[in-house]
Amino acid sequence: MSEPAERSPTADPPGGEGRVSIVGTAHVSEASVREVETRIADERPDMVAVELDEGRYRQLQGDEPEDLDASDLLKGNTVFQFLAYWMLSYVQTRLGDQFDVEPGADMMAAIESAEKHGSGVALVDRDIQETIQRFWARMTITEKLRMVGGLAFGITDSRVVGIMVGLIVGLLAGPVLALFGGSLGITEAIYLRAASAAILGVVTTLLTDQLAGVALDGDQRFGAALGSGGVAVGFAAGTGFLDGLIGSYLGGFAITIIGSLALGLVGGGLFGLVAAAIIGLRGSTQPEAEGLDEMDIEDLTDADVVTVMMEEFRQFSPGGAEALIDERDAYIAHQLVGLRQAGYNVLAVVGAGHREGIEGYLADPSTLPPMESLVGEETGSRLPWGKLIGITLSVGFVGFFVLLALGGVQDAFLLRLFGAWFLINGIFAAGFAKLAGARWSSAGVGGAVAWLTSINPALAPGWFTGYVELRHLSVNIGDISTLNGLLSDETKPVGEIISEMFEVPMFKLIMIVALTNVGSIVASVLFVSYILPQFGTELGGVDGISRLMIDGARNGAELVWGTLT
Repeated sequence: MSEPAERSPTADPPGGEGRVSIVGTAHVSEASVREVETRIADERPDMVAVELDEGRYRQLQGDEPEDLDASDLLKGNTVFQFLAYWMLSYVQTRLGDQFDVEPGADMMAAIESAEKHGSGVALVDRDIQETIQRFWARMTITEKLRMVGGLAFGITDSRVVGIMVGLIVGLLAGPVLALFGGSLGITEAIYLRAASAAILGVVTTLLTDQLAGVALDGDQRFGAALGSGGVAVGFAAGTGFLDGLIGSYLGGFAITIIGSLALGLVGGGLFGLVAAAIIGLRGSTQPEAEGLDEMDIEDLTDADVVTVMMEEFRQFSPGGAEALIDERDAYIAHQLVGLRQAGYNVLAVVGAGHREGIEGYLADPSTLPPMESLVGEETGSRLPWGKLIGITLSVGFVGFFVLLALGGVQDAFLLRLFGAWFLINGIFAAGFAKLAGARWSSAGVGGAVAWLTSINPALAPGWFTGYVELRHLSVNIGDISTLNGLLSDETKPVGEIISEMFEVPMFKLIMIVALTNVGSIVASVLFVSYILPQFGTELGGVDGISRLMIDGARNGAELVWGTLT
C-alpha cells in the first residue's frame, strides 16, 4: 500500500484502532473554510488528511513552480492531458473569482489549522499527473470527441459552433471536389469563377480591414471587413469580370486548387448556417442546468465543483469519470484505512463529491480494489488504433514508391514525386509553425522532418519544432495561472486576449506544436488531392498507375521467388 505523505510532525500513534471522520467541502466556498477550521479546533485530531498530492501541496504553500521538462510536455498524449488539467483548473479559478475565494482555500485552511492546533497533516490524494493520464487513457476516441464537443457547447454559443463545424466540413470538402468534381458536373469554368470570386473576396476583406482600422475597432471593423468581402465575392461570382484576368495569370492546376477550396468552403458555410439555424429554432442555446454564473455557492457544499462537472461527463465518458472520481475515492480510502489501522484519530478534508464513496469504503474495507489497480500509468486494453493506422500509412507510402519502381517507372519521375512530397510538407509545416510564432530555426526543423512524420501518426513534426523552440522559452506550471487570469478578463477584446495568450510561453509552445502538426496534415491532404493526380497524368492517370503497381507487385513476387529458389 502507498503510504500517505506526512507534512507536519505529530506524536506517535496512540496504538489500537483509530477512527476517521470526514468533512465534505466545496473547494471554493468560504463556508467550507469556516467549517474546516471549526471542526479541527473542536476535535483536535491526531492527523488531518487533506485531498492533496505533493505537487498541489507545494503549490498551495507558495513554492516556485518547477520548470517543465520538454520530454514531459511534448511526448505522446501529454499535451492533451495538460489541456484536461487546464480545463479543470480554469473552471475552479472562475468559481473562485466569482465568489472571491481562492481555489483550494479549504485545504489551505485545513493545513494551517492543523499546524495551529498541533495535529499532523497527511496528503492522501493520488498524484494529479497520474490521475489526468489515467483519465485521458480511459476514454475512447469517441468519448474524447464527445467531451470536447460538450465543452465547446458549454462555453460558447452553439450556433457559433455550428458555423465553425461547417467551415471545417468545407475545408475537407474542397479536396474531395478536386478529385471527383468532374463526375459531379463541375467544369473548369466553374473552378475559374469560384477562384476569381475567392481571390477578390480575400483581397477586398484585407484592404477593408486595414482601412476600417483608422475609424473603427473591434466588432465593427470585423463586420465591415467581412461584409465587404462577401459583397465582392457575390459580385465576382455573378458577373465573372475577373475570369479572364485570373485565367491568364494562373494555370489550370492553381485554379483547380483555389476553386475547389472556395466551393468547399461555400458549401460548408451553408451547411454551418443550416446547422446554426436548426440549433436556434430549438430555443435557448444555454444548457438546462445552471451555469457557473447562476450557481449558489451554498449549493456547492453538497458537491465540489470538479466532481459536479465530471459527473456530467460520466454520461458519455464512464471510463474518464471512473479515473477522476471513483478511483480517487478508493485511493483516498486506502490511505485513510491505513491511518486508522495505525491508531490515528483522523479528520479527513475532501471534496464533498468524494465523501459518500469514501465513507462506503471505510465502512467495509473489504470492498476496496487493490491499490496496485489504482496507481501507475494506464495503457488501456483497447486496440491501439493510432499505431495500427501509423503502420498502415507508413507501409502504404513506402509500398507505393517500391511498386512503381518495380513496375518500371523511371527514377527521375520518382525523385520528382518525392521532392514534391518533401516540399509541400516542409512549406506547410514550417509556415504554420511561423504563424504560431515559432523562430525560423524551430520552424525549419519541423518543416525538414514533416515529410517523414506526416506518414506516421506515431511521430509528429510538432515535437521536433517544440524541442528546438524550448531552447528559447522558459515554461512552467505557473503559466496556467497566467492563462486563467487572461481568460477571466472580461474587459479586454477577444483579439487582445488571444494576442496576450501567445505571449505566455506554455500556450505559445502548445500552439507551435499543434499548428506544425496541422500544417503537415493539410499538406498531406493537398498532396493526395491535387499534386498526386497531376503527376498521375504522366503515367496514364489512375488506370495507368494501377497497371504499373500491379506490374510492380508481379515483378516483385517473381524477384522474391527467384531469390528463394
